[in-house]
Amino acid sequence: GEPPAGAAVKTLHVEAGMHLYGGALQVVFLLQGLRARGEEAVLVCPRGSAIAAAARQHAARVHEIDMKGDLDIGLMGRLRRLIRAERPDIVHLHSRRGSDLWGGVAARREGVPAVLSRRVDNPEPRWWVSRKYRLYARVIAISNGIREVLLAEGVPPERVVCVHSAVDTKRYRPGRAGRAWLRTEFGLAGDELTLAMAAQFIARKGHRTLLAALPSVLAAHPRTRVLLFGQGPELETVRRLVNQAGLAERVVFAGFRSDLERVLPCVDVMVHPAEMEGLGVALLQAAACGLPIVAGRAGGIPEIVRPGLNGELIEPGDAAALAAHLVRLLGDEALRERYGAAGRELALREFSLDAMVDGNREVYRAVLAARAPR
Repeated sequence: GEPPAGAAVKTLHVEAGMHLYGGALQVVFLLQGLRARGEEAVLVCPRGSAIAAAARQHAARVHEIDMKGDLDIGLMGRLRRLIRAERPDIVHLHSRRGSDLWGGVAARREGVPAVLSRRVDNPEPRWWVSRKYRLYARVIAISNGIREVLLAEGVPPERVVCVHSAVDTKRYRPGRAGRAWLRTEFGLAGDELTLAMAAQFIARKGHRTLLAALPSVLAAHPRTRVLLFGQGPELETVRRLVNQAGLAERVVFAGFRSDLERVLPCVDVMVHPAEMEGLGVALLQAAACGLPIVAGRAGGIPEIVRPGLNGELIEPGDAAALAAHLVRLLGDEALRERYGAAGRELALREFSLDAMVDGNREVYRAVLAARAPR
């Protein structure tokens, strides 16, 4: 049956990611929030994963087990044993790489309702959707964009709930570090304006669209530098294109940084011309730091970037529109300030840790209420 309205719900969380960013970081925030609200939460994660250490102070217990991906059928048995030992009210599956499927089957076989968080908007074949999503009492989409993809694939609307990912607005906030530090760190001149893009170097993030827009931007604002944060398979290709276009003086390949909360408040404009994006955590971080954003109208991005309020959107691939928006923002400090302040407000209002934790708890309670004997 369902615990009484105020009663604590015991949850068992499965996260297969090895690194502590994106979805895995959201799981740590959730564990932290559940503990603060007096609820017992247990984490299952891969051996040697970064999340294990980070979660220990928040979870009641952390179980590190072997997780070898989609074909690891043994994962089902390992998860069944843990579910049997822990006896949670809800199993919450947070990632793909096999934990979604085998975790769903394991929970079903042990008679415990499962909830799946879906963080990506790439489509799946309908025949697969109709089978896989039967395993979950609810699917929690981190953006309405992802929810729409699932509805289009035939998942019943009453089973898909949007709960936005959260950004730590205490860690990411405006103006913490001085611009002098940024200039020294990246070799910038005092009068240069900065554009930043923080994304994996993969085709769908839209680095090429930014490169195509840059000549027009630099014609209008020659004292502009572009900081590209991240790594990935397309990095060398993008570097080559930058050199071929004669833009090497203006583009800094800044690598992967774990201190974006120090970098972002010092930047002038955030750029993210992505063609697909579940939600865009770097955009949440930028908004929380008070940056105006120009981004692609894709996936969950329009839920963070509201045209005319805290930034502008372009159709994916539209380099001319991207250039026009960047030229305007770089030339108008008052507009940058206004958009930045509105972005900070939006992050505090709709993407706070509390809103994310409470949204997940509401889903748990709805699932248990639906199962309770009438």
